[in-house]
Amino acid sequence: MMRTYWTTGLVLMAMIGLGLTPSAAPQAQREQPKPTIKRVPVRPIESIEGKESFVAYCAVCHGKGGKGDGPAAPALKALVPDLTILAKKNGGTFSAVDVQATISGTNKWPSSHGSSDMPMWGPVFRSLQPETGMVMLRVRNLVDYIESIQVK
Repeated sequence: MMRTYWTTGLVLMAMIGLGLTPSAAPQAQREQPKPTIKRVPVRPIESIEGKESFVAYCAVCHGKGGKGDGPAAPALKALVPDLTILAKKNGGTFSAVDVQATISGTNKWPSSHGSSDMPMWGPVFRSLQPETGMVMLRVRNLVDYIESIQVK
């Protein structure tokens, strides 16, 4: 959000410096196309550690630090959640059960909240490695990693 204000401010300052006004800018320059997401097949990684799985599968949207600022975030319909404040938003308690259900795809969003852009990783992980125990371990490790990045 802050980056948008800075970018807008810099663009306006540059336009003023060049003697342009926003209304004088050509129509094509004023209307920036919305970024799109290039969908690619999920590639398996060898590690099942939480941090490595997060970087490989989650950081594209949530960002490497989990703050919702990944490179694909601007192309999504909804704001990508900041995963570092889940406990803070839940009265100081991290709900591992809810996070696990969200990652696994068993946490069904009410229709009033719109659709979720987030993939249901449980089925994706099963397609990469059909062994149920390994899928559950990968999800659990992701949950543990997300818990480890909670702000204090």
